[in-house]
Amino acid sequence: MKLFCKGANIALLFALTLMLAAPAMAGHHKKGPTKKAIVLAAFGTSYPQALNSILNIKSKVEKANPGVPVKLAFTSDIIRGIWQKRQNDTAWQKANAGVPKEILYVKNPLATIANLQNEGYEDIAVQSLHIFAGEEFADLESLMIGLRSIRALKARFVPFKRMRLGRPALGMPGDVYPYLDDIAAGVAALKGDVEEAKKMDAALVYMGHGNDFYSTGIYAELQREMQVTYKYPIFVGCVEGFPNFNDLLAALKLSGKKNILMKPFMVVAGDHASNDMAGDEDDSWKVMLTKAGYKVKTELRGLGSLDAWADLYVKHLKDAQSQTHMLP
Repeated sequence: MKLFCKGANIALLFALTLMLAAPAMAGHHKKGPTKKAIVLAAFGTSYPQALNSILNIKSKVEKANPGVPVKLAFTSDIIRGIWQKRQNDTAWQKANAGVPKEILYVKNPLATIANLQNEGYEDIAVQSLHIFAGEEFADLESLMIGLRSIRALKARFVPFKRMRLGRPALGMPGDVYPYLDDIAAGVAALKGDVEEAKKMDAALVYMGHGNDFYSTGIYAELQREMQVTYKYPIFVGCVEGFPNFNDLLAALKLSGKKNILMKPFMVVAGDHASNDMAGDEDDSWKVMLTKAGYKVKTELRGLGSLDAWADLYVKHLKDAQSQTHMLP
């Protein structure tokens, strides 16, 4: 069961208050400027070779916020569990010596924020590294709302003076930052992919993660905007939700293209990209498209490794930091 529950759960808030109030009380007796910190909340990956996408975003955020500590957090329980096992696997660590310690000991957003508060940081901005405002972002938002709602008998003992949450790459509901503008910015960041596909005379295909419990119509909107902007056969399908592989295949047949350039529409090129998209099993998209008569080239590149895409998160964080209150 996930720790992140929807709404202001009284039991969760009570537990958080007990956990956070004591260190908060000690810190509030110190005078001086409020200490600021940033948390980058990604779904995560267990693939060491895919970490460069997340670390590229972190590097850009650090450059845009000099002097402010930037911490990573993974929202996926499964992925964090894999890293926790590796903490006691010295052979694995020796074989993967390049993995940063902050990844090996990565925590969830709640623990990451709690540790920062314990160190005296009371102004915390959390930037979502998710693609769209789906299940993972909703849980993260609920967590932030819960933490922000913590009160104390004496105002000086409230654990956080300021909390902000930056929206995902393709935006979130609301009228402050229209999500269609965020889609347009995302489309512009992918111009290089379109140019690469044109040189190959290939249709450009993206595999998104999607979700079975949230509407994934934003992927269809992204596809439409890509096609309108570049006037080229560009298609987006999802592992979960709509549009699925069959929707993608039907659209491809109408394009007239026989060559395909396929890339993951995910921040990292991890398990889904390596296996569901580019794997050699019969149910991988590469194999199924090949059997359907297409010549397929796959590229294992996470969106986070694209500077233009990473800059979207930097901008959204800046927007969140400028808000007088956390949205919504």
